[in-house]
Amino acid sequence: MDASLLLFVGEFDDDVNHPDLGLIRRGTVSYEYYWLDRWYNIFRFHEPEGGLRNYYCNINMPPILKAGVLDYVDLEIDVLVRTDYSYKVLDQDEYETNAAALNYPEHVRNKARKSLTELINLIETREFPFDYFLNCFH
Repeated sequence: MDASLLLFVGEFDDDVNHPDLGLIRRGTVSYEYYWLDRWYNIFRFHEPEGGLRNYYCNINMPPILKAGVLDYVDLEIDVLVRTDYSYKVLDQDEYETNAAALNYPEHVRNKARKSLTELINLIETREFPFDYFLNCFH
């Protein structure tokens, strides 16, 4: 396994109405993948009964783990991935507005674009961690 990968598991204590994901029910489990050297993170949500619900990905600056706290800068671009691996890029307009308003350096803009391309490639080729269905039957 990748030494830069951090994996967390969480469970929703309450129902949450999310504007893009709809109702996330209490008991939904979130497997959260963070890489210390990548510009994105990936959440794999499972329904309380266990079935895969969806993936939700964030483009962000690489996180820093210090004194047990994980901290990162979210760059607003998100990707919703459904169980059939269709996906939708979200909030790109927010990213563009903030990139201009906050004057993101060119290297940040380049990494955000490249990371979105890398993330979409992982989705389309069903590479880890988007290989859930491939691995759950072996």
